[in-house]
Amino acid sequence: MQDTYIFKEIPAQQPNTPLLDRIDVPAQLRELPSDQLTQFARELRAFLLWSVGQTGGHFGAGLGVLELTVALHYVFNTPEDRLVWDVGHQAYPHKILTGRRKQMGSIRRKGGLAGFPKRAESEYDTFGVGHSSTSISAALGMAVAARQQNTGRKSIAVIGDGAMTAGMAFEALNHAGHLRADMLVILNDNDMSISRNVGGLSNYFAKLLSSRTYNQVRDSSKKVLQGTPNLMALAKKTEEHFKGMIAPGTLFEELGFNYIGPIDGHDLPLLVETLENIRELEGPQFLHVVTTKGKGFAPAEADPIGYHAINKIEPVPASKPEPVKSAPAKQKYANVFGQWLCDAAEQDERVSGITPAMCEGSDLLAFSERFPDRYFDVAIAEQHAVTLAAGMACDGAKPVVAIYSTFLQRGYDQLIHDVAIQNLDVLFAIDRAGLVGEDGPTHAGAFDISYLRCVPNMVLMTPSDENETRQLLHTGLLFEGPAAVRYPRGTGPGAKIQQELKPLEIGKGRKVREGSNIAILNFGTLLTPALEAAQRLGATVVDMRFVKPLDEALVLELAEQHELLVTLEENSVAGGAGSAVTECLNRQEVSMPVLQLGLPDTFIDHGKHEELLKACGWTRGHILQYQHSNGTATASEAESG
Repeated sequence: MQDTYIFKEIPAQQPNTPLLDRIDVPAQLRELPSDQLTQFARELRAFLLWSVGQTGGHFGAGLGVLELTVALHYVFNTPEDRLVWDVGHQAYPHKILTGRRKQMGSIRRKGGLAGFPKRAESEYDTFGVGHSSTSISAALGMAVAARQQNTGRKSIAVIGDGAMTAGMAFEALNHAGHLRADMLVILNDNDMSISRNVGGLSNYFAKLLSSRTYNQVRDSSKKVLQGTPNLMALAKKTEEHFKGMIAPGTLFEELGFNYIGPIDGHDLPLLVETLENIRELEGPQFLHVVTTKGKGFAPAEADPIGYHAINKIEPVPASKPEPVKSAPAKQKYANVFGQWLCDAAEQDERVSGITPAMCEGSDLLAFSERFPDRYFDVAIAEQHAVTLAAGMACDGAKPVVAIYSTFLQRGYDQLIHDVAIQNLDVLFAIDRAGLVGEDGPTHAGAFDISYLRCVPNMVLMTPSDENETRQLLHTGLLFEGPAAVRYPRGTGPGAKIQQELKPLEIGKGRKVREGSNIAILNFGTLLTPALEAAQRLGATVVDMRFVKPLDEALVLELAEQHELLVTLEENSVAGGAGSAVTECLNRQEVSMPVLQLGLPDTFIDHGKHEELLKACGWTRGHILQYQHSNGTATASEAESG
């Protein structure tokens, strides 16, 4: 690959970027002479490193597509031409080039720039993303609209090799080939998972295959041979075999795309020339570029997983402070799950772990090393993950699907149709339940209680701390049928973890604090703030543990002894655990005020987790407001909590 200036550390001071300072929008970039683009890219890389060092955020992906980003905005007439980024981790250079350079200090902060492309933020963000493998479908839709409106707009989808593992990407490729849509799909291969055939020869052939001359000769030959089917077939086979010798694109050719590549994704002049050639071609085009995640920053190139995202770089104080003895580090909930799964697998050889490309995030690395024959990373294929588990459960295995709440949404049909209807023994370990802070609404686990508790045969558990997470995971594993345990991102209150695995009684909550007048029914990891509020209010606090089956006897007992019930959950109020409580009271014809505290009926933007909870009205004062009211909480007031 072409040499790129390598940074060995993140700049501590804002770098000098005279070319970049002149560019606020891509139209200005397109006025630069092409021989200045390499220097421009160097300045952009320096600014990106400094900027992310100031704020934290997604890191390696943007460095890897920096030259590609410059080339795309230089060649295509954005925003008129539609540029769609898959997932969006890599979009920081795109944001810098599209009028948001001076706002990069606010990224992922409350009220600031989103960490992903967002239509409401900029006309250059043509499609809001966050989940994987949507870009080709979206760009195809834009190409179809351009054809219907006869606008001549170009549509470009940029998708990573990991995102290409999802079935949705191939569904879109198949449809685009069928429609013969005028669009370009760029495969950003940053793991060399498809081919290592990159170098001078492949770069030369990429130029040839994308050139107007080659494509004009090819089209002319087809016209000449139209009346001779045998010769036409021979010519087509000859072209396929020629391409097959120099490029790994046979699959994409069979789907109807003109495959070009692979080429060096950091060779900016080559990218510009190739894209200029492709821009003039009709029909579906497929460009394969090979990049290095974290390109230009030596530590990220060496450890692309560790540098997927970074925290803010704190300044070094002028004088060295006295060392402070730090408290023991708390375990993250993901760590609790990872250790439990290893322990469960040691006890039961039927236990297997399944993840849709979330090995590190779900803390499955130790399990994958200790039990490689029982570890299944299915790549970005959530639907397949769920049905794979169903198939395993049919024949006596005990599969555990480790999945983020927001990604389980993508396998919802399979959860109902393939697992729940057949009442199969599958345990879902649902990470990132609730708000996820800086990643915003695309990654928030805001709906899993609502979409799971309505499914027959499902057991749904909401542990309040680390130890309860461990024991409820064990409870779900022993339950014969579909079960789910939801837990949040990050650390818990630091509860002592009991190594002995003891199943808890299904459908039973526990009283944590005795009080009067008000009873707080906690579902999940907000038990600590619930107890803090109850201390001031003199309230009863109950750790409900189970959303389904609900401890109805305990709910009715609390209703009889208190004037107000307050349900607390980090999930949408609509259809959530609080709704389960009110449905229980209605069935028993019990009439009393219930304040449902949860997520309001809106998508919660990014920001620090504590800021977002406060914005949702989860404060002691909010409960006091209801205590001192006339004793009734209307439905609209409850939902506003």
